[in-house]
Amino acid sequence: MFRRKSHPHSEQEGEDQPHKVKELRTSLGAPLSGRDLQYCNDACLRRYLEARNWNVEKSKKMLEETLKWRSTFKPEEIRWHEVAIEGETGKAYRANFHDRHGRTVLILRPGMQNTTALDNQMRHLVYLIENAILNLPQDQEQMSWLIDFTGWSLTNNVPIKSARETVNILQNHYPERLAVAFLYNPPRIFEAFWKIVKYFLDPKTMQKVKFVYPKNKDSVELMKSYFDMDNLPTELGGKANLKYDHEEFSRQMAQDDVKAAKFWSFDKHHTETNGYSAPEVAPKTECLAPPVKV
Repeated sequence: MFRRKSHPHSEQEGEDQPHKVKELRTSLGAPLSGRDLQYCNDACLRRYLEARNWNVEKSKKMLEETLKWRSTFKPEEIRWHEVAIEGETGKAYRANFHDRHGRTVLILRPGMQNTTALDNQMRHLVYLIENAILNLPQDQEQMSWLIDFTGWSLTNNVPIKSARETVNILQNHYPERLAVAFLYNPPRIFEAFWKIVKYFLDPKTMQKVKFVYPKNKDSVELMKSYFDMDNLPTELGGKANLKYDHEEFSRQMAQDDVKAAKFWSFDKHHTETNGYSAPEVAPKTECLAPPVKV
């Protein structure tokens, strides 16, 4: 059963945690600078240690691979106008509500796939992950995913290559950022696809994946324990009649782009919050306008 503690670092208790964090930082060698320094605050190092069961050597390797990936992929430099075409159908967006723990929620609707270029699809996904982190409340480091299978079929399903790359990015470059992922009402034909995808998941991520079926009372109750049903759209078993508004969402993302650029600038302020240094995170969470009620 998924543990519902809001703090993800429960496996290693007591005085050993700060020691491991310091040891990991020292093992990185030469002092970090610029955006690497902003990224690698203590909360970040704890997430990598947690992901590798507090093994410093394995955590170091994982973190170094992420820094290399970030230096080439440059996720903090992606702007909405570069990936906006990917969001036209509302196949993935940040919701206008949080879960019961105050975590940012991403809604993914694979049945609304509208493009074929994997590179830009991944840039769009990374943009949304970064945006979700940007908008986390100050006492949270994690996000929740809601995956709506409405309209999903074998003709518009996500290619295995795309699913594998999604898992790779989330697990290896955003460790301990995912709290839970609910897969809502996947059709039976999804089972064959899942049998392949689940082999890409490490045990920690696998534990966070929950299947929800409207006719399965236990799975519905589990989802209710994470979300206020008044906030959830009807497509996900909730009571809210919501409609994705791409124009309004684009307006909000443009505002967040300004915010992100400011926070990633090399300010002298490095107060840690949400597991990032201050330049990476909004000082407060703004209410996202779309999707709007109809």
